[in-house]
Amino acid sequence: MLTKRTLLRSAAMGALVATTVKLTRANAKSSADWPSLMEAKDIAEEGFIYGLPIVLNYGTMYEFAVDRKSGQFKAPFNQIKNLSHVSTYKDTAVVTPNSDTPYSILWVDLRAEPMVVSVPPVDPKRYYSVQLIDGNTFNYGYIGSRATGSGAGDYMVVGPEWKGVTPAGVKKVFQSTTQFSFVLFRTQLFDPGDIDNVMKVQAGYKAQPLSAYLKQPAPSAPPPVNFPKIDKKLAKMNFFAYLDFCLQFAPALESEKDIRAKLARIGIGPGKTFSFKDLPIEHKAEILVGMKQGERKIDEAVAKGGVSLNGWQVNSFFGDAQFYNGDWLKRAAGAQAGIYGNDSEEAVYPLTRVDDDGKPLDGSKHNYTLTFAADQLPPVNAFWSVTMYDGKTQLLIKNPVNRYLINSPMLPGMKKNADGSLTLYVQHKSPGAEKESNWLPAPNGPIYTVMRLYWPKTEAPSILPVGKGAWRPPGVHVA
Repeated sequence: MLTKRTLLRSAAMGALVATTVKLTRANAKSSADWPSLMEAKDIAEEGFIYGLPIVLNYGTMYEFAVDRKSGQFKAPFNQIKNLSHVSTYKDTAVVTPNSDTPYSILWVDLRAEPMVVSVPPVDPKRYYSVQLIDGNTFNYGYIGSRATGSGAGDYMVVGPEWKGVTPAGVKKVFQSTTQFSFVLFRTQLFDPGDIDNVMKVQAGYKAQPLSAYLKQPAPSAPPPVNFPKIDKKLAKMNFFAYLDFCLQFAPALESEKDIRAKLARIGIGPGKTFSFKDLPIEHKAEILVGMKQGERKIDEAVAKGGVSLNGWQVNSFFGDAQFYNGDWLKRAAGAQAGIYGNDSEEAVYPLTRVDDDGKPLDGSKHNYTLTFAADQLPPVNAFWSVTMYDGKTQLLIKNPVNRYLINSPMLPGMKKNADGSLTLYVQHKSPGAEKESNWLPAPNGPIYTVMRLYWPKTEAPSILPVGKGAWRPPGVHVA
């Protein structure tokens, strides 16, 4: 799950008085052409829920691939940027950072032609995945250990309207529902000393236009795009303007036709040019109320999403267009909770802020243990980890042993109990030399812990289906 500081956390609050909602001249001329006040409110509410993931994605794309001065810029479109470092407490740009699988980042522009993504052979013992995420935040495909195996291969990523022939040598075609798309590579890191081996794998990741792959002349370049600048303040002020901009690159799916038609009634869609300030005051008020209600519903969906297992919250918020099937609230909850999360078949993320009695975890008040019974370690085909974060900031914790997680590759160096169980010591201060191999350093205050299960097993015992599987994570217990 690639989580970042929520761009639109207060998107429907007071700062939204300046929000831009596109409006046609015809609508401006006659109130009869505008929905009733309650209808407008409901459309704004639905539109905010529908549009939040799309605008969040645009904000990330703008920072990563458009604005070279953003401080988060990675590489221009159609170029891979390998992030070959281990996240530590010094990394503060992204909340809940993943220290298991260094990322490689690729944003693709599919307007002129497809892109061919190539992967090298990877040691079967090393998990890797390539997650394909479009501008609708649908996970429309995977390459990697689980999905395609560990062998080398060439794969083609195409835009929503592509209908060409699959070239010889291309193993599979993945079709994005939008013209711009995110390709997110994850490569397993066994331990900090393994980073050079990760970099060798990353060096084998390639991306090239189809014409270059076929050694043919390139088609005409697509027209330049005037990407509107976005940041937290602008997102609050211009939410629907950004949504309107993004929709031009996303042909409507069958499941979207209803919400798109509703949005058009308040001026959002092709050819709509007038702004929020042109609306009568009562229309402004209803739209702002609707957006605020949409935000409230998303927050509630995040809080209530998934199931509670021994104090761990486990959800399944992510998938392809068919997975959502028009459930825009589920999609918005996923984006709010942690945009770019994996399908549950690829990874499951139990998370907790409470102990097994439901009380808040706090390293300044208690020491804790997390004990996996003998033969009850997380059932995965790849690997699992437990990562510790500061409960206030969701960032990694500075600690004397520079240990931010415990994962399954560390098991040979850990000590098991006499009955074969494994106990992790979750506490602020060292549990002592005899137990330090099993120590997961905690903050001197509120605790937030995330378990990651990569490529979870499907045969029993399994955490799948989420909430119904036979395996459950053990609760965090006060020592």
